[in-house]
Amino acid sequence: MSSANRAEAPIYAGLVEERGDVPAEVRQAAEETLREVEQAMDFSSVRATAMRW
Repeated sequence: MSSANRAEAPIYAGLVEERGDVPAEVRQAAEETLREVEQAMDFSSVRATAMRW
């Protein structure tokens, strides 16, 4: 939710104050997990080695 929408949604703003910005935290965790998965699934070095054989 954008900051403009938050200003229009006082209930949401109150929940964010009380509980934290859960959607933002989830988004950050998902982005970190995606980066970790991309690193774990990076087979480019394996392919480069196989191409040299």
